[in-house]
Amino acid sequence: MRAKGAGPISGSYRGRANMFKKLIVPALLAAVTALPSGAARAADDPDFLTLAVGKFDILRNREEDAEIRLDYRFGNKFWIFKPFLTAAYATNNSSFIGAGVLVDIYLGRRFVLTPQFSPTYWRGATSNLDLGHELEFRSRLELAYRFDDRSRLGISIDHSSNAGLGDGNPGVESVMLNYSMSMDRIKRMFK
Repeated sequence: MRAKGAGPISGSYRGRANMFKKLIVPALLAAVTALPSGAARAADDPDFLTLAVGKFDILRNREEDAEIRLDYRFGNKFWIFKPFLTAAYATNNSSFIGAGVLVDIYLGRRFVLTPQFSPTYWRGATSNLDLGHELEFRSRLELAYRFDDRSRLGISIDHSSNAGLGDGNPGVESVMLNYSMSMDRIKRMFK
């Protein structure tokens, strides 16, 4: 359901959203070709706790706010997929909670490209932003630098959409700075 007075989605927003999609698809295709080269590096990946901070609603600029996200990324793989849990909060009182899958694609020794997908429960409609449905699908693409201790520092772009389940489907994008630390290291810190 669209907020009162929100008006139609502007053409410039559609252009930016299409540009976003045009960047994601080629990046994923390029990354899939790199899958076999990272098998050895992926074999020793632990569970990760990821903290991310960034900007919510970067393309439409209707409800720009800070966003914080916490992910638990499991190290176990099912074929090429790893499960993860996610929870996010934006300072406009929007929140997302869900679970999904990710794929770590190793680009050489130090860089990891990670596409992710998660169905999430969303709440938090405001006068400027209504995502149209409680069920939102969040897709994310992260590029991270991998340190010797396997922790990672990266940047990600997220897109949330209800995939046409609601009356309206405005979608929203976020850009985030991510830090992932192995659960083994976190446990050692508290011993």
